[in-house]
Amino acid sequence: MSTEQRIGELRVEIDAVDDELLRLLNRRAALTMEVGEVKRADGTATEFYRPEREASILRRLLEHNPGPLPDEDLVRVMREIISTCLSLEQALRIAYLGPEGTYTHAAVLKHFGGAVSPMACAHVSEVFRDVEARACDYGVVPLENSVGGSVNQTLDSLAASPLRICAEIVLDVHHQLLSTRAALGEIRRVYAHEQALAQCRGWLDSHLPAAERIAFSSNAAAAQRAREDVESAAIASVEAGQRYGLTVLAANIEDFPHNTTRFAVLGRAIPRASGDDLTSVMFALHNKPGALHAILAVLAERGISMSRIESRPARNGTWDYLFFVDLRGHSEDPVMAAALAEIEHRAISFKLLGSYPRAIL
Repeated sequence: MSTEQRIGELRVEIDAVDDELLRLLNRRAALTMEVGEVKRADGTATEFYRPEREASILRRLLEHNPGPLPDEDLVRVMREIISTCLSLEQALRIAYLGPEGTYTHAAVLKHFGGAVSPMACAHVSEVFRDVEARACDYGVVPLENSVGGSVNQTLDSLAASPLRICAEIVLDVHHQLLSTRAALGEIRRVYAHEQALAQCRGWLDSHLPAAERIAFSSNAAAAQRAREDVESAAIASVEAGQRYGLTVLAANIEDFPHNTTRFAVLGRAIPRASGDDLTSVMFALHNKPGALHAILAVLAERGISMSRIESRPARNGTWDYLFFVDLRGHSEDPVMAAALAEIEHRAISFKLLGSYPRAIL
């Protein structure tokens, strides 16, 4: 058999697979719509986005994935399928820290797929407000970076808002130096979000030590400004450069190659347990010796792992602090529920920020 004949046979098989995929995709869409109809007929409040259900689907498929399709590509394809099927019922409105081209925008598309309606906000507080006011169904905000630490605006907003964290997104971050200019020697100012400036400090010290560094509300906003200022550059993503007509002067300028940012999906309810979850809480303690140790002992005695702890001033003028803690497990688990009740009893104030599936890839 000739090479051309064999390729022809393989293409016939591919066409047959595509036909079967078409049939199955439409069948899946029909089943998704039927689920919505059953809920409405039962009078059940219809939640089109179920993070614990999506996490369960993806984990099951990853566990049984024989290849050669890589796990990361499988997750991306399945998220688009899920997103498209749900959009037949309702296109979710997702508020995010904009403008278009920010890493938060990329996180929205990674987690929710392309069949949603992203709504850009100028500030983190606006994302919270739009979800609280039901102008948007969910929100996405940066929570912490593996190099720069926590995003204080998000922590402060979580402390004041009734919204809950209902999912997390982890995104690999690579910073590009973008400009309309062709040479580093022509750059007098560098625009970026304060986190990006911190994450690229070493590179900037070495390559642009004399350039003024100016913080912006987002890297995409910085890219917009760099397009207007011919003596400037912005630190942002490749997508931001493409969107705002900037060229890459230097690629991947972050000081640490394994630079990731964690984002919080904001909603109005806590999803059910998925089997691999995180619980985020906030509490304030009496300023006395051993107060924090007593809280940590509550967790240790019950075998609960703490994956993160952060403190922020309580803003009451007395040097009290709020503690933000991430725990492994779900708040509806009996052991976790008992631990949270004990912490609430010992604390001056306590708030459950959310229980949600751990990020998948």
